[in-house]
Amino acid sequence: MGPVPRTKGALLLSSKRVAGRSGIDRFRTSGAMKALFPRAEDLQAILINTSGGLTGGDQIDIVAQAGAGSSLTLTTQAAERAYRSQDGRARMHTDLTIDTDAQINWLPQEMILFEGSALDRRLTVDIADNGRFLMVEPIIFGRTAMGETLTSVSFKDRVRINRQGKPLYWDGLDLDGHTMRHLAQRAVAQGGRAMVSLVYVAPDAEAHLDALRRYLPATGGASLLAPDLLTLRLVAADSFELRRALIPILERLTKDQLPTSWRL
Repeated sequence: MGPVPRTKGALLLSSKRVAGRSGIDRFRTSGAMKALFPRAEDLQAILINTSGGLTGGDQIDIVAQAGAGSSLTLTTQAAERAYRSQDGRARMHTDLTIDTDAQINWLPQEMILFEGSALDRRLTVDIADNGRFLMVEPIIFGRTAMGETLTSVSFKDRVRINRQGKPLYWDGLDLDGHTMRHLAQRAVAQGGRAMVSLVYVAPDAEAHLDALRRYLPATGGASLLAPDLLTLRLVAADSFELRRALIPILERLTKDQLPTSWRL
């Protein structure tokens, strides 16, 4: 038997301000990465991995930039899937740059981890002065409706958000071994099978704090780390419960401009 084919995909996208609106400046894709641009008030891109999922040896690279004064929203067509790895690790790297008075909304739908998956994921963001950023990263540990139980998953996740080259928010998750046992721990997820991290960087961050806390169930929490830096964590029993709490929050933070792919 010959070597197993590996998937590679790359996307480069930047926005600019033109005639009072945000438009495409540069755009290029290769391999398994494609993008659709729905009609919207500001520039939206729906990212599509045509391979249908990630497995060992796959590599996805996303590079996006919001030019001065422009707004760019990036989401996905559906949940991404990390499948069993026979050899090596899948890698997904995203690099975002936000120029002066610009905004990026990084709103991928859920990452579903399957039994035996091995995934390294990295998000790096650099924000200029007066830049704004909204990030949501939902993770689903197996599909509860299918009775899936994860006993061996390796997931390494890194988030690095910098402002003008200086650390603003750094986070990391290392999950190796018997996933259900890890999630059962009180200090990890207390049996929850879905979780999300959200970061909102904007001058009005503090004004949203009390409202977001009212949206959250007992298994979630929101904190203001700086006057313009709001973070949120939420653990839920499954993806349905996660979305039920999360979507009203995203609608508020996107000013009711949440991409339609989130509602399908």
